Amino acid sequence: MASILDEYEDSLSRSAVLQTGCPSVGIPHSGYVSAHLEKEVPIFTKQRIDFTPSERITSLVVSCNQLCMSLGKDTLLRIDLGKASEPNRVELGRKDDAKVHKMFLDHTGSHLLVALSSTEVLYMNRNGQKARPLARWKGQLVESVGWNKAMGNESSTGPILVGTAQGQIFEAELSASEGGLFGPAPDLYFRPLYVLNEEGGPAPVCSLEAERGPDGRGFVIATTRQRLFQFIGRAVEDTEAQGFAGLFAAYTDHPPPFREFPSNLGYSELAFYTPKLRSAPRAFAWMMGDGVLYGSLDCGRPDSLLSEERVWEYPAGVGPGANPPLAIVLTQFHFLLLLADRVEAVCTLTGQVVLRDHFLEKFGPLRHMVKDSSTGHLWAYTERAVFRYHVQREARDVWRTYLDMNRFDLAKEYCRERPDCLDTVLAREADFCFRQHRYLESARCYALTQSYFEEIALKFLEARQEEALAEFLQRKLAGLKPTERTQATLLTTWLTELYLSRLGALQGDPDALTLYRDTRECFRTFLSSPRHKEWLFASRASIHELLASHGDTEHMVYFAVIMQDYERVVAYHCQHEAYEEALAVLARHRDPQLFYKFSPILIRHIPRQLVDAWIEMGSRLDARQLIPALVNYSQGGEAQQVSQAIRYMEFCVNVLGETEQAIHNYLLSLYARGQPASLLAYLEQAGASPHRVHYDLKYALRLCAEHGHHRACVHVYKVLELYEEAVDLALQVDVDLAKQCADLPEEDEELRKKLWLKIARHVVQEEEDVQTAMACLASCPLLKIEDVLPFFPDFVTIDHFKEAICSSLKAYNHHIQELQREMEEATASAQRIRRDLQELRGRYGTVEPQDKCSTCDFPLLNRPFYLFLCGHMFHADCLLQAVRPGLPAYKQARLEELQRKLGAAPPPTKGSVKAKEAEAGTAAVGPSREQLKADLDELVAAECVYCGELMIRSIDRPFIDPQRYEEEHLSWL
Repeated sequence: MASILDEYEDSLSRSAVLQTGCPSVGIPHSGYVSAHLEKEVPIFTKQRIDFTPSERITSLVVSCNQLCMSLGKDTLLRIDLGKASEPNRVELGRKDDAKVHKMFLDHTGSHLLVALSSTEVLYMNRNGQKARPLARWKGQLVESVGWNKAMGNESSTGPILVGTAQGQIFEAELSASEGGLFGPAPDLYFRPLYVLNEEGGPAPVCSLEAERGPDGRGFVIATTRQRLFQFIGRAVEDTEAQGFAGLFAAYTDHPPPFREFPSNLGYSELAFYTPKLRSAPRAFAWMMGDGVLYGSLDCGRPDSLLSEERVWEYPAGVGPGANPPLAIVLTQFHFLLLLADRVEAVCTLTGQVVLRDHFLEKFGPLRHMVKDSSTGHLWAYTERAVFRYHVQREARDVWRTYLDMNRFDLAKEYCRERPDCLDTVLAREADFCFRQHRYLESARCYALTQSYFEEIALKFLEARQEEALAEFLQRKLAGLKPTERTQATLLTTWLTELYLSRLGALQGDPDALTLYRDTRECFRTFLSSPRHKEWLFASRASIHELLASHGDTEHMVYFAVIMQDYERVVAYHCQHEAYEEALAVLARHRDPQLFYKFSPILIRHIPRQLVDAWIEMGSRLDARQLIPALVNYSQGGEAQQVSQAIRYMEFCVNVLGETEQAIHNYLLSLYARGQPASLLAYLEQAGASPHRVHYDLKYALRLCAEHGHHRACVHVYKVLELYEEAVDLALQVDVDLAKQCADLPEEDEELRKKLWLKIARHVVQEEEDVQTAMACLASCPLLKIEDVLPFFPDFVTIDHFKEAICSSLKAYNHHIQELQREMEEATASAQRIRRDLQELRGRYGTVEPQDKCSTCDFPLLNRPFYLFLCGHMFHADCLLQAVRPGLPAYKQARLEELQRKLGAAPPPTKGSVKAKEAEAGTAAVGPSREQLKADLDELVAAECVYCGELMIRSIDRPFIDPQRYEEEHLSWL
């Protein structure tokens, strides 16, 4: 068989287009250009299925992508639309003339019911290959089935409802289990529940829908030709198997609520719209004689499920009589009516026909139309053809319909992803609110649109709605981008002007005091808003000018604090002589730059408080930048002025440990002018090292000399190591001070003697005090009586110097005796050394024949050898090899040179006159062989290689040579 479903073949030539919204080119609007370059896809697209039935189609149902159709009277065709090329053909095997009356397929696509005109019902499962008769159902002409979506699954339907042509509602349950000859029947039970009546008696149950709400309540909607019944209730607890019996039992004594209409088609049909599979239905549409009853389903209402009901009359030419509707299908915003020759789509929001899709006569009259809730596809068929409608983006233009109905919230909901349409909705809503005098709401909407700013602003100005204009401006300001600085400056300035004008108009009016406070609070909220902070900061200069022009100093200070423009706040307080308030702002915000700028002003009025603030700031302030303020302040020379300057400078030096020369120089100048007693203490505390003091020594010397502080000058001279000048100046002040200065050059005895001679000359010649001169002579051991005598006049008698001369003579005599004793000790020491040398020359050692070399452990007497006093014995070549590595480089070079010369010298020949002459000749040219050997012995045999300093120096040498370590290591493996 040819493929039954071809998704794309011939779809364009057989499509019908529904356009309920914008045309293909968008509405021009300020700020947007909406042009659809591609053709708009229609909402409803009809496609004929590429299928030619072998017999006429009598019925068709679709659910969960499963399609079932009856062909003729004895054939069923089942198609899984996911595998459309593999249809399943089933023969019913009927011998009688019974025809297929209706077919019903559950929501899972698993359970198929075939109602025959002979009041028999056949059941077939998706996995079965044979239609099984339902014995308990025999005798009932089934018109409708209400499937159980909550309990039904692929193997069982759960309790379901069955409506018959006799008006009865039965409850049944089907099982998919395949029984043998004696196996269980598929119909587990089949029992009556209720009978629907109209005025003339029982009426056929045209439609049945069973649903369960979120709260667990069950509800059933059943329709007859003229009535729609509602059954609402909760299932009996612990008797879930009873199904719907408890729900219908509540209406035994009284009829259920119903809607009734007078006209009659002879049948009716109910359609639900469910947004998602297995969710509660949201809307319903009932096709009956008077039109289509459409409304919402609200499962939360206690008395009725139906809400927002309205009846849409049939379009012209449609209705009971010649052209009645045959079926109805409900989508989100449309219901589609099936007529014999066409399909008409009606918008559920407006009742307007938006589609008339005519079918060709060659296909025959249309029979029925169904909807697959799982995919949203609509299916219509004739006896010779099957058609499918695709529903695509049905809500695309619904916003315009809601907009025309002034339901702006819904209009915005359905165009959130289309900025141009959303802008149109907002503009219309803003205009509507403006006409309704809801100006604040209008301003909020206008701020979200792309309408011309000037037009909107003029609208509010003409209406004298400054509050709404301010709201509009604030929202526009909040929506600006960071790059739109010019617009931000304009808006913030305008808003400020509006607030200031309003505050100025309200100020002073006692009747408007509350309004004035509210406006002031709004203004302050605007100024302090974090959203506007960036723009306000950028426009702060113009805003300050506006505040100043209105004379609003209160808000000027408030705004400056918010903008952290503390300089302007402090300047304002200073201008109004509120110096303590200005200092409080400085102390609170601790900005060093502001302290530097305003300290010259504040120190003239509140010096003590300002210095306290400086001290509290600590190291955050640079004292050098405060010196100009202190200098200007202390020029008056008053004690209080100088004391405050000294207090801060002492804090910097003693607490902060400042080492800047400018600070120390300024403190010196303050001490020299105002506190001379502290000057010398400061200098002494600074120390006597010229490299460690932090003040300028030359500046300090000049400063002290200008103010006549001689002791301080003496101290500076001492630090400068100008001892002669220090002694000269100290002699003008105090001799004891001069003596202290004279003792300072400890390493230069000549200079000390010179300084003490100056002191002695001063004492003798200036003070003419012999006793003091003698005390100076006693204080300095470098001075002798003969050094001082020339300073005394000729008339001075020797009695004054008798003791000094005697002491000098005794000292000379003692020194001579010390020298004699040292000479005698040196002579005795020389004699002892000569005696030790004589003894050493006579010392000897004994070598036994069996003695061996301490290094190579071979017999010692085989080769020339050395014998040390410690007892160690070495071959000459072994000793040379052991000593060489420990010698310095220059001694190793000397050793090689001596070996080379010894090798070149001729060997000695005994008893030969010519040999002696040759030796004498060689000695005349260079050192003799004996001399070379003596030099070699001095290098090699000066001490034992094991007991001398060479062994001590080699204590840090490794036992294994690092260059041979790896080789030695491998040898042990």
